[in-house]
Amino acid sequence: MHFQQLTYFVAVAETRHFTRAAEAVHVSQPSLSQQIRALESELGAELFSRARGNITLTDAGEALLPLARRILADAETARQEVQELVQLRSGRVRLGATPSLCTGLLPDVLRAFHDRHPGVRLLLEEGGSHDLVRQLARGALDLALVVLPLPAASPALTTVELLREDLVVVSSADGPAPGRGGRVRIADLEGAPLVMFRHGYNLRELTLAACRAEGFEPSFTVEGGEMDAVLGFVRAGLGIAVVPSMAAGRAGHDLRKTPLAGPGLRRTIALAHRSDVAPPRAARELQRMLLEHGPEAG
Repeated sequence: MHFQQLTYFVAVAETRHFTRAAEAVHVSQPSLSQQIRALESELGAELFSRARGNITLTDAGEALLPLARRILADAETARQEVQELVQLRSGRVRLGATPSLCTGLLPDVLRAFHDRHPGVRLLLEEGGSHDLVRQLARGALDLALVVLPLPAASPALTTVELLREDLVVVSSADGPAPGRGGRVRIADLEGAPLVMFRHGYNLRELTLAACRAEGFEPSFTVEGGEMDAVLGFVRAGLGIAVVPSMAAGRAGHDLRKTPLAGPGLRRTIALAHRSDVAPPRAARELQRMLLEHGPEAG
């Protein structure tokens, strides 16, 4: 008795038609009929009654059907279990993240993941949250670290909160300290030269919304950069910028980090994946490690 024969038997039992069953399992009708006859010969009993062109199960066929379905289901479960182990040895993970997380949270986690699963390829896509959501929607990423809340028109994504992070103001260490008393109020940003991220970055929208809530439009000296470019422009004395504390902490001693006065600004980072597609086994393992490490980073 072979799995192929059981597959053909179940197909005929469900369609009650040899030709349609053959189409469903992508074989010729004569080949399917031959395998059914071989199965009946091996079992010593007819499985189908073929009277007047109507296909019905015999008593033997009725007895075999639930067993065949169970055997095929167990075989599929075994295949999936083995495939998941293979994915942890030679699979891949396509991960999206904002640039600040690529330099802050990810290096330690990816190093630990690579040490544990050296055969898994890690493919990283940097971008703003809006861009990463679009990448997830079209199936170009398995996981993404995004900023909550998601855009209103986002596709169906499953998100798990990873950490919450304060935003701070960075300025050139050679220039005057922004704000007063070692803190910067949002109102202090009015008229200040700001270095601003490009469109599609949640940090841009968060900063603009906070300034507008105080009744003013901020002034940009340079806009349109990624995280490294923004920090570089601030080092050069072109202005100040509002950035995540994690990115500021790794920016070096040539930048001054000044906290925002209460209530301040915070961002919430979450792990996201498509709700209609389960991430591959390797991606789920990376997700688990990120969730374990996230609270420490936050």
